[in-house]
Amino acid sequence: MARSMAIRIGELARRTGCNIETIRYYERIGLVPHPPRSAGRYRLYETEDVRRLVFVRRARELGFSLDEIRALLALSSDGTCIEVRELAARHLADVRVKIADLRAMERALTEAVRRCDGGHLPGCPLIDTLSAAAPLHLVSRRRAPNSAPVV
Repeated sequence: MARSMAIRIGELARRTGCNIETIRYYERIGLVPHPPRSAGRYRLYETEDVRRLVFVRRARELGFSLDEIRALLALSSDGTCIEVRELAARHLADVRVKIADLRAMERALTEAVRRCDGGHLPGCPLIDTLSAAAPLHLVSRRRAPNSAPVV
């Protein structure tokens, strides 16, 4: 495959919206290949590097872990759509659990704020509510297996 362009890391960062230190980190952990260097020792990136980094950044924005992204990248070259779908379905299930956690947190905070009278009485109903509540991760995790099936 012919290399179509050679850009430095600053330009790669600008084109992808990715921080330079993040790009270097992704190179160190193998998500982005180490690029060739110019005679002046500058990293030189190509079109495929831009595409790959945009993919990694977008996957991170969607909450995929670095290991999940590594798996998606591997599947992009030699996997099937069903394998990608299965990985995405597992991630979707994790997102749904997080949403349930956030909803439980919202309910607990709403109730705590509602009970707080603004500090006119001794003690604090908000602190009492937060102290007496079951940990949210235990409440929502118990519900997670009964949640809707992943589509």
